[in-house]
Amino acid sequence: QVHLVESGGGLVQPGGSLRLSCAAAGINFSSATMGWYRQAPGKQREWVAGITSRHITGYSESVRERFTISRDNAKDRVYLQMNSLKPEDTAVYYCNAHLMRTYWGQGTQVTVSS
Repeated sequence: QVHLVESGGGLVQPGGSLRLSCAAAGINFSSATMGWYRQAPGKQREWVAGITSRHITGYSESVRERFTISRDNAKDRVYLQMNSLKPEDTAVYYCNAHLMRTYWGQGTQVTVSS
């Protein structure tokens, strides 16, 4: 059974930084495409960033040049470094894994507020 567990969320002031981590288990992690999504209150879940098994990365326009996705295949973890955070980045952030099918974590809350 595949498990994805996110951590690292919290409350941060505008302009601040957070690093999210997602630990994966039960999946051939190095072969999976990993991603981060987010869902703000009253809005649909949206894609934030992704990284392939070959470490090719992609970002949504709203976070490009502020967020960085990375992975550590030795630790079965994917990370999202978030800098220059804005109030509109407030959302529940979900880890996503895709390998023949799609798996989701439970999410971690990120709140950007002064």
